[in-house]
Amino acid sequence: MTYVVTENCIKCKFMDCVEVCPVDCFYEGENFLVINPDECIDCGVCEPECPAEAILPDTEAGIEEWVEINRSFSEQWPNITRKGEPMPDSEEWKGKPDKRQHLSKNPGKGT
Repeated sequence: MTYVVTENCIKCKFMDCVEVCPVDCFYEGENFLVINPDECIDCGVCEPECPAEAILPDTEAGIEEWVEINRSFSEQWPNITRKGEPMPDSEEWKGKPDKRQHLSKNPGKGT
């Protein structure tokens, strides 16, 4: 099992999860975070830290697409190890459905 970041993170990117990760497996996109599923040690400490409830185990039904999204972008985006600033309008986007079309493929700044 591994944990992955899902659609709820898009345009929020709170980053509370990053600093608790013992293996630094988070990667930053312009408006989204991902977990490298091959680096995740399945400890689960990140899941309860996410205010957007965007982190789920890969055992959830229908999550296969998000596992691949996390894997693909973690190979392209910079690794982050410290909490940065969330998106400026993150509270407005928190909990909104159907955010997939807003997922930017651009890398983040890295921290």
